[in-house]
Amino acid sequence: MPTAAARLFATDAFPLPLPAGHRFPIEKYALLRERVVAAGIVAAEDIGVPDPIAESALRAVHAPAYVDAVFTGTLPPEAQRRIGFPWSPAMVERSRRSAGATAAAAEVALAGGLGITLAGGTHHAMAARGEGYCVFNDVAVAAHALRQARRVRRVLVIDCDVHQGNGTAALFRDDPTVFTFDVYGARNYPFDKVAPDLAIPLPDGTGDDGYVEALTHGVRNAFARAKPEIVFYVSGADPYEGDRLGRLALTRQGLAERDRTVFAACRAAGVPTVVTMAGGYAATIADTVEIHFNTVTTALRIVGGDAIEVIGLA
Repeated sequence: MPTAAARLFATDAFPLPLPAGHRFPIEKYALLRERVVAAGIVAAEDIGVPDPIAESALRAVHAPAYVDAVFTGTLPPEAQRRIGFPWSPAMVERSRRSAGATAAAAEVALAGGLGITLAGGTHHAMAARGEGYCVFNDVAVAAHALRQARRVRRVLVIDCDVHQGNGTAALFRDDPTVFTFDVYGARNYPFDKVAPDLAIPLPDGTGDDGYVEALTHGVRNAFARAKPEIVFYVSGADPYEGDRLGRLALTRQGLAERDRTVFAACRAAGVPTVVTMAGGYAATIADTVEIHFNTVTTALRIVGGDAIEVIGLA
């Protein structure tokens, strides 16, 4: 079996201290890494540990005053509540490592076709604030760095998290080189949406068939309009029927078909692909982990060409 050495990055070695009973499932990241290793997809020592993203890369996307407030711990209480995490030096480190993982995965994708972070997808972070468990916008930071360095000319962001990626849409609203395509729950958070370049808002209870049909047409449209040289996929486990914060009612089989649809389009276009995990809040955390795991294995099999089986969908 081919290994995924140097194509996967994890950040769970950098803890995010949260109070007891906090609703954010921080433990899913370590469980996902352990699941990938236990399946024999990659050896533990071959999962990359990312460097912290450079402060200059953050300042190129986020307002310098906001970056300073995060780094120095001077975020007002209201700003911390909006993010959803209490400030700590460890929160800063974890956020920088998460953005660093996506940037590293982008470099790997450009070199070899596919890069995966077992974290990332922090798509609610705006230029001057964080929100919705998102401190810095990892995809925006990585994409902007590639564009500034003229590594690519056109970027496509495919966002299938159940929550609309308002931060990413806002950050690239006036940038014609980055095309944002978003499939999300129309009545879900955030309640003040920011229009992406292509939006598919879906009603509660959409289910597998309606979702995959809409996604298939949307992906075809997005690739035709974006003509990308790299794709960032914000996957998300939260459209799942058992998710506490999602209401689209997809089964695990439906989510697997979602991933196959996206990755088949990436492979057909021959475009380097960066995969991020984004949200997942299932009542049973093992369900979230398995959905993310399936996204990873499907990416490796379809885009990476690895001879692995996708398992755990029963």
